[in-house]
Amino acid sequence: MPSPLGAELRRVHDTLRADLRALQAAAATGAPPETRRTLPAHCLAFCAALTAHHTGEDAGAFPALAERFPELAPVLDEMAEDHVWISGILARVEELAVQLAEEGSSPRLAGELDGLAAIAESHFSFEERRIAAALDRLPGTPALLGQEKSAL
Repeated sequence: MPSPLGAELRRVHDTLRADLRALQAAAATGAPPETRRTLPAHCLAFCAALTAHHTGEDAGAFPALAERFPELAPVLDEMAEDHVWISGILARVEELAVQLAEEGSSPRLAGELDGLAAIAESHFSFEERRIAAALDRLPGTPALLGQEKSAL
């Protein structure tokens, strides 16, 4: 029986998409003060969750896929390169979130979150199109996707 890892990948991505949309809304001008007060902690938690997901893919899912489906190697290499690039954006978001917590403002945070959302959407969609079906043919657990359990 195939594992549901392709569906799990989509579920994790959908959760990350929703979390990122919530961060964008919280960073928007006119967001309630209480929402903006909690924004730094939520940004840091989101960055940690996305980093854990990508680290899990790099260490678990991608090597397993490359072993079972060698024809996916170029695609997996491209996805791993995306992870490095996205980690740089996450580092900037983390810096801006800390700035917001310490100084009470971070004018560039909303723009950085918008850029991250566009790049993440492209990356998530690419992964879902290119590897979800192969993931379904792998034996494994959500740990291959950087999840300790099936929920974030």
